[in-house]
Amino acid sequence: MPKIRTTRTKKPPEGFEDIEGILDDYAKKMRDAENESHEGKRKTESLWPIMRIAHTRSRYIYELYYKREAISKELYDWLLKEGYADANLIAKWKKPGYEKLCCLRCIQTRDMNYQGSTCICRVPKAQLRAGTIVECVHCGKF
Repeated sequence: MPKIRTTRTKKPPEGFEDIEGILDDYAKKMRDAENESHEGKRKTESLWPIMRIAHTRSRYIYELYYKREAISKELYDWLLKEGYADANLIAKWKKPGYEKLCCLRCIQTRDMNYQGSTCICRVPKAQLRAGTIVECVHCGKF
């Protein structure tokens, strides 16, 4: 979650006004997902919408800086410092083989049922049995 801006905080760099509306929309979606009822959901299922919104917001900032080159380095660093994007997740996206990583928990082997294994969402779809629908326990990705 981004830090709260007050009169004493450092002003955002130039170019923030262009993306501020979209980031505010993500903040509204995040608030709605946090306030959503948890009744009838499994243990971790209530966190899935929150993780998806955080992922898409981080992906948006990543693509602005690395793919489209639409924002400056100063603005990118400020966004990471203020918590608009997950710096660790973006660092993984820059490495080959991790371009479509959904969350950092999916690559941590200690959280898996079988030690040394990987999350089901990291297995290529071609290697899964036909007709099986398996969802990730951590993020809900199919």
